[in-house]
Amino acid sequence: MGELAKLTGKNNYFEDFKVGTVIRHARGKTVTPLENVLITNLVMNTAAGHFNEHLMQGSPVGGVVSYGGVNFSLVLGLASQDCCENALAEVGLDGIRLTKPVGHGDTLYACSEVLETQDSEQEDAGIVIFRHYGYNQRDEQVAQIDRKVLLKRKSHWADQ
Repeated sequence: MGELAKLTGKNNYFEDFKVGTVIRHARGKTVTPLENVLITNLVMNTAAGHFNEHLMQGSPVGGVVSYGGVNFSLVLGLASQDCCENALAEVGLDGIRLTKPVGHGDTLYACSEVLETQDSEQEDAGIVIFRHYGYNQRDEQVAQIDRKVLLKRKSHWADQ
């Protein structure tokens, strides 16, 4: 187990998260046609507004709108290094809210709030419920997701 612990951070085990803590994640990610169009097509979403630039140029939005599944997935990914790097299991996603459209060229950022911590049936892990918020480059909230994760306990997994 010691070798695996070297691959992850030292401050993101179950015991490190306290209810009310807010984490602003350092990275941002610009949404490109690669993510949006590829994933939209891979999941067989046929809404032309996600991939038809010509059609959407004349729309009130003025361009392609990124598929919501891409948007909240990017927010989850941006939060993962700080919050879920020591996860044993993704237990659930709830309360997904997409609050503003995202287009190609928008850059997403994330912050997370610890809503709840609870013991699990596993001695070596506990459950943390995070609320992840996604923001664009104008600091407008574009997404909110509640995520329940089974995280390793430092007392069992970390090198002491």
